[in-house]
Amino acid sequence: MTSPRSLIAALALACATAAAAAPPKVLHALLSTGETGLDPAVASDLASLSLLENLFDPLLRYDYLARPVKLQANALVAMPTVDAAGTTWTFRLKRGMTFAPDPAFGGKRREVTAEDYVYSLQRLYDPALKSPWLFLFEGKLLGDEAWRDQFDYATAIPGLRAIDRYTLQIRLKAPDPSFLFYLALPATGAVAREVAEQYGTQLGNHPVGSGPFVMQEWKRSDRIILAANRAYHARLHGGPLPLVDRVDVKIMEEYQSRVLGYLNGEFDYIEQVPESMRDLVLDPASATPVLKPELARRGMVLDPFPVLQTYYMWMNMEDPVIGGYTPDKIALRRAIALGYNSAEDVALLKKGLALPAQTPLPPNVLGYDPHYRSPITYNLALARALLERHGYRKGRDGFRTLPDGRPLTLRMHSEPSMVGRLRDELWRKNLNALGLRVEFITDKKTEIIKASRLGKVMMFETNWVADFPDGDNFYQLLYGPNAGRANYARFNLPAYNLRYEQARKLADGPERQRLYTEMAQLIHAYNPWVLLTHPISADIRQPWLKNYKRHPVEFTNWRYLDIDMAARQRAAKMSR
Repeated sequence: MTSPRSLIAALALACATAAAAAPPKVLHALLSTGETGLDPAVASDLASLSLLENLFDPLLRYDYLARPVKLQANALVAMPTVDAAGTTWTFRLKRGMTFAPDPAFGGKRREVTAEDYVYSLQRLYDPALKSPWLFLFEGKLLGDEAWRDQFDYATAIPGLRAIDRYTLQIRLKAPDPSFLFYLALPATGAVAREVAEQYGTQLGNHPVGSGPFVMQEWKRSDRIILAANRAYHARLHGGPLPLVDRVDVKIMEEYQSRVLGYLNGEFDYIEQVPESMRDLVLDPASATPVLKPELARRGMVLDPFPVLQTYYMWMNMEDPVIGGYTPDKIALRRAIALGYNSAEDVALLKKGLALPAQTPLPPNVLGYDPHYRSPITYNLALARALLERHGYRKGRDGFRTLPDGRPLTLRMHSEPSMVGRLRDELWRKNLNALGLRVEFITDKKTEIIKASRLGKVMMFETNWVADFPDGDNFYQLLYGPNAGRANYARFNLPAYNLRYEQARKLADGPERQRLYTEMAQLIHAYNPWVLLTHPISADIRQPWLKNYKRHPVEFTNWRYLDIDMAARQRAAKMSR
């Protein structure tokens, strides 16, 4: 007779054999633009940040399910503690976390320590890296002026110390209400010093982190395959993360290819269906966004999602044609803002899935005022009168000249995509209605961003997705010292800078709200931006995708997603 112990052993062996024979769970995802590089201290584009979020591990992350959003310990045994003054933070790391294997470690298992987080934050100050994230920390860590005056990794400061192998201490010069949000960004993920030193300026081509996935295959700006890090420390409901074995990521810059690929089952979900493609998936007979009946019958699910995102068209305040703070230059930018047809944009291009932007802040961000209304609204007559008053006269060709009589041509950069072309036509129509000539310069967004940071772009429509759910993350986009980083408009107004510096020291409340209102009014007075829309994302997922829930702040949810393999196979058979 077979013993119970033998039966249990046989059952365990059978389960293990079945698991070994089961096909790997592969999540098929897409990114809308190519990545620029995978160095946490340097990257700031959406595609790169989406990948970094899965390859590197910050001290904190967001609770996947909590709404409103809430931070939770990630690389820590518990949330950090702070002293009574609100300036000395103590972080206790989990033991046993490891970096992905790499030749830089000499074949040894490399544990993550407090010194790695010290080094990773130091890298943001390294002038050779020109980190776009430095503004979050510069001037805030006790003694960090030593790195500003003469940076050296060997120079220790009292504001950033590893107390022991697993204890990190950060001391601030003053309390910062948003400080913990910064420590959940991909930019603050742990980087191993020996990896950075081995690869030097090529570190962005050799991402070695301690996150939920590791790089398996990388064909630049085309296809990236991430493999599950089975040594990853985090869990969900007691189970190990990630839940899939691989993430197969395709770069799909062309909007039509994204949607058709999804409809053909090539992708497990698609977020923010492009405006020009919504007729392929949404029912035109419905007054509210719903899926076409044939897609609903296939089990697909539509999830409208209010994104923490603002679309805006910025104008270079240092450009000789459109920039400057004199009345004539302000009048030109204000006329452009008054000539923007928001209602047409929302109805025709956004298919109703957007809200007109009143300030830089989207709904659900701390500091958003639902009652504030922008004084800049669509008004062609006022815009034309403003141009006439300040000397922008029409020539024989019907287009306006500069006040001194020289030709006036606006040059707006745009992306070579279907939606890019549609946006160009809307801007051409709006600007031509004012008698303003415009030329469009098309290029990849990554190249436009590079040129923007150097001040070589006159005008460009772009968007900002919240790094953390606080108004500071949006108002910093117009802070003078951030010019050449996230402040593409290179706006540098002392009155605005002063209010921003005061507001960033305050927690959300009436006093900060007053400052935010005044900052919004200054934006409307000088018009470095034309505020456009806050999108409502049309997200669609396949019936076999499990655990999908869009997070307001994090770029991806790949580590939490699961695949019902049987449902996917059934759907594949039905489509043959």
